[in-house]
Amino acid sequence: MERILIDETPNLIGQIVKLQGWVNIRRDHGKLIFIDLRDRSGKIQMVIIPDKEETHKTAKEVRAEYIIEVEGLVKARPGGAKNEKIPTGGVEIEVEKLNIISKPEVELPVDVSAEDLNLNLDTLLDNRTITLRNEKVKAIFRIYAEMISAYARIMKQESFTEIKTPKILNAATEGGANFFKIKYFDKEAYLAQSPQFYKQAGVAIFERVFEVGSVFRAEPHYTTRHVNEYIGLDAEMGFIGNFEEVMAELEKVMAYVMQEVAQKCQGELEMYGAQILPVEKIPRMKLTEALDILDKEYGKKMETVDIDAEGERLICEWVRKNHNCDFVFLTHYPTAIRPFYSMPSPDPQYTETFDLLFMGVEIASGGQRIHDYNHLIASMKKHGLNPEDFKHYLDVFKYGIPPHGGWGLGSERIVQKMLGLGSIKQAILFPRDVKRLTP
Repeated sequence: MERILIDETPNLIGQIVKLQGWVNIRRDHGKLIFIDLRDRSGKIQMVIIPDKEETHKTAKEVRAEYIIEVEGLVKARPGGAKNEKIPTGGVEIEVEKLNIISKPEVELPVDVSAEDLNLNLDTLLDNRTITLRNEKVKAIFRIYAEMISAYARIMKQESFTEIKTPKILNAATEGGANFFKIKYFDKEAYLAQSPQFYKQAGVAIFERVFEVGSVFRAEPHYTTRHVNEYIGLDAEMGFIGNFEEVMAELEKVMAYVMQEVAQKCQGELEMYGAQILPVEKIPRMKLTEALDILDKEYGKKMETVDIDAEGERLICEWVRKNHNCDFVFLTHYPTAIRPFYSMPSPDPQYTETFDLLFMGVEIASGGQRIHDYNHLIASMKKHGLNPEDFKHYLDVFKYGIPPHGGWGLGSERIVQKMLGLGSIKQAILFPRDVKRLTP
């Protein structure tokens, strides 16, 4: 008999089926044994009656997280009883045969069948290989998977070509000190801080490119929104007139992604009480305007033209109250705090760049890039960089490239804020931070 998936059972009442999956929980009621079985498609209740002696005996051995195979009759739940929480709640399996395929060799460190694990972060992550089996934890990554998939779909619809760029580089992408240095045979190399240089090269080839890939930052942060390896959703587009066009494109992308997650992950979002507001027009304001609002509305003054984590949270609070939007673009960041490739504004103190904030945290940085070869060399020198160290990057501009711009999105931060997770690490299967290299 061929295996079927659990979510097929409501259409097979009266038929004998074969199921395989994990035991979520076993409950004994007198001589009856009930087992909740799960597979990739869902969960279902099974009942083992004492008349099936061999099956009943085997069922007595079963514990949570045993992997089993069963054959049984699909029946409507007796008396019209129905579990409204799951799609298969109106049916159950009367088990005729039960076989144990695999079982844990040790006692489980946590009860993964619990609706909420309620574990501290270290316990959750130290036992990641088992805590990820919890339905509510798995829901995070179903949402994450849909978000990544939706991002790729809309980018392709918008004529962006997907590329994959090297993560081992001969130079640090953005200079500074927040890079990982590695031994590369007889040379020194660096883990990519971003795919920025290769995205720009891609513009000269395909005009519009995007990538979903790993980004490494050697920053010793101990915050709820930083990790040292994350998945970036990057894009670069050519023949732009100004950086407003980049923001307009990113706005379209975020509207699509949020709509797709809202429509296709309703059950998972409900587990977290998450509500996604439709994205229509994302407000835009200069960074200096945002700082004025923080001063006037919240009495918060920044010592320099920059914004900190508390400022991002407060300005998003203000935008939600005044514009009913969870997003806001902050624009025109100072030249001194932006990478050398950022296009200067008419007032050269500032740049044609932006950050996109979502529910109190920055999720993206972007803007227009310098496309003129000589302008780029001058900017490198102004930032204290040696153009000789960037020869291959500069070749892209030496041979000509159209005006262009793009963005880099932090995918995990979006999921963290969307679901109200306490730490970004909860939105990463196996996170890497200052202290964590395992599991």
